[in-house]
Amino acid sequence: MPDAARHQRSSVLLAFRSAVALNRLLDVLPVFEGDPRIDRWFTLVPGSRFGTDALAALDRSGARVVDFDEARGRHFDLILSTSPKGELTSLSGRARALLPHGAGFNKALADEGSPRLPSGLDPAFLLAAGEPWADLHGLGHHEQLARLTEFCPPAAARAVVVGDPTLDRMRESTGRRDTYRARLGVGGRTLLAVLTTWGPESLLVRRHGLPLELALHLPVDEYRVALVVHPNEVSARTPFDLAEQLGPALRAGLLLPAAHQEWASVLVAADAVLTDHGSTALYAAALGRTVVLDGYDGGRELLPGTPMARLLAAAPRFTGAADLPGLLRAAAPPDPSRVAADAFARPGEALPLLRAELYRLIGLPPPGTPLAPALLPDPVASRPPDRALAVRAGVDGRRVRVERFPVATDLPVHHRAAQHGAAGLTEQRGAELLWRRPGTGRWSAAGWAAHVLDELPSCRAAAALLSPGRCLLVHRRLGAFALRVPPHRADGRVARVDPAAAASAAYAWLVSRPHPAGELPVELTCAVGRSTARLELTAAGPEELDAEF
Repeated sequence: MPDAARHQRSSVLLAFRSAVALNRLLDVLPVFEGDPRIDRWFTLVPGSRFGTDALAALDRSGARVVDFDEARGRHFDLILSTSPKGELTSLSGRARALLPHGAGFNKALADEGSPRLPSGLDPAFLLAAGEPWADLHGLGHHEQLARLTEFCPPAAARAVVVGDPTLDRMRESTGRRDTYRARLGVGGRTLLAVLTTWGPESLLVRRHGLPLELALHLPVDEYRVALVVHPNEVSARTPFDLAEQLGPALRAGLLLPAAHQEWASVLVAADAVLTDHGSTALYAAALGRTVVLDGYDGGRELLPGTPMARLLAAAPRFTGAADLPGLLRAAAPPDPSRVAADAFARPGEALPLLRAELYRLIGLPPPGTPLAPALLPDPVASRPPDRALAVRAGVDGRRVRVERFPVATDLPVHHRAAQHGAAGLTEQRGAELLWRRPGTGRWSAAGWAAHVLDELPSCRAAAALLSPGRCLLVHRRLGAFALRVPPHRADGRVARVDPAAAASAAYAWLVSRPHPAGELPVELTCAVGRSTARLELTAAGPEELDAEF
């Protein structure tokens, strides 16, 4: 590299109108990583009601943010943006580049730009005084280039298909899928991501109660539900109000990932998605996830013939939480190669291609440093809502099928179970079975059980979970029992049934028998979610009764 180029400094202004636009810019930013010649500046372009959250995120990061009025008074070497709207044309730059801020151009917004033209391809925003504002349009797919050529030929003459940096980042992060699932407390459960775009046709506006319906009617040992909310909707409602509005569903175990980066980690971790017409579903489909449509009928926003419209036309229709398990079993996941061929081109090449194009515009040779997508961060740690549960139990001889739901479910149940010392007092008083994991050692297992049954007269049984494989179960009328829960081993994997679920299975079997003590010892087959365990139920001995707990 010549000395002049080595020491030349260039200023890059990243201009955004919303959190969505900023998030895409941050996915592109690694093209400048490791280059001390680049000064990075950020500015919020006025005109959108969704920009406040983005500024707050930048303030926390320590990025260099310049007020828009000040930015207009300066000249930059490169202006990089992911939205053509607002007062972008009043900024001064030697070169300008425009990228999409999502997976294509699938919507037309009635209150912005030309009627029925795709948002992002409207000449009203792409041209300034009849000429293209941007020197480069970096597109994700040749289909986008064909449509840009149809709607705005002058801009298409400056377009290059570079691929999608966000999808490349997600694909690179699939190697961390097990880590993301562990952080979310998923285990062997099915993770269902519910995707909602923003605006009046979004899932969250049309079917606000759906997240709660899913959380209350899907067994917690088989499913976790995450709600991925479009950043514009988060900004419009505010994170505080959104959490308040979703409070009952969050208490029932709904996951609510943050809008930036965490949503992508959740899609990598997910098994299936339930979606409206937002283009986030295209990323899920390209990762091979099953896509189910929430009942959206096309509305006025989704444009026919687009990749998103084709995906939804082929997706099975959601008909209710009770039907969802069968629907997911029957649905074939999308062919990633077909979906990618429709919506995403040049896989794995976005950052190298963008680096070459953007440095060409700046007039600098690109650095020789290695270039790879940044891995997505771990989502916030979570665990299922197991402090208080409603338990459905079907006893067939010595086989017991257990399904557990959040305690607020309206489904008919066999009994309610609660964690002593963790659930609320009302939940503990309403539980027939109370259980506790190992504590401080101040009790013997039998002493704790006697204390619980005396303290809460409505409780019929107490289960001291001594270890993942051993439990003392004391029934108020039937006596004390030792329960062993050996692990299930198959194909090199070790799976364990939650001992609290095993205690519910043993409790259901005991109360179904007229004289259970006369049948001991007994081996029960316990099915919970995808796991099956052989439970060994015997009369309790000193090993269980006197165990420190």
